[in-house]
Amino acid sequence: MIFKPFMREGFMPLPVAFISSISKSRIRNIAPYSCIMPVLRPLDLICLASARKRDTLDNIREIEQFVVNLVGTDFCDKVIPTARFSSPEEDEFELAGLSEKPSSLVDPPGIQGAYAWMECELAEFHEGKSYTLIMGRVLRLEVEDDVLTPDKGLDIKKAKPLMMTGSKKGMHYSTLSDLESFDPFGAMFPDGKDPLEKMHGS
Repeated sequence: MIFKPFMREGFMPLPVAFISSISKSRIRNIAPYSCIMPVLRPLDLICLASARKRDTLDNIREIEQFVVNLVGTDFCDKVIPTARFSSPEEDEFELAGLSEKPSSLVDPPGIQGAYAWMECELAEFHEGKSYTLIMGRVLRLEVEDDVLTPDKGLDIKKAKPLMMTGSKKGMHYSTLSDLESFDPFGAMFPDGKDPLEKMHGS
């Protein structure tokens, strides 16, 4: 079958991350984003694709900071409360029944209950006709110890990262499963060495 571009999210599983931000008047905002990705290794940049009319976008323009909250499947009932239209004057932490986690390097708080938090500062905007790409620089990445494996990678079974696939009528939530298969980065290079290995940190 051939599908229109609008349906491509139905066959490309997307992550669900919650972006927390604040306005100049200190109103807290949360919005779920699935069009989000890291920008090459060492992954210090992250890119969000946003519609032009979003409180999150307005807040990032004003404050130039935001937090990417990575959540598990227990947050699937928080997608609609944070995606639903609300006045910019309403506190979306309160609307969604979520508690804040104070940030260390940025003003916007993170969300309690997430398994990881990326505190970001605005790097640049890329404006399209109907969208804006937000490039953020990750200043601090914190991950809950409970979802880490002994080698400091993510334990998929414990974290249960929230994902979604779209359909004609809405969103279907899902998560990942670990294939227990591994390849080192160096395997991609003729000498078997990862050229960015020295940049890896804890």
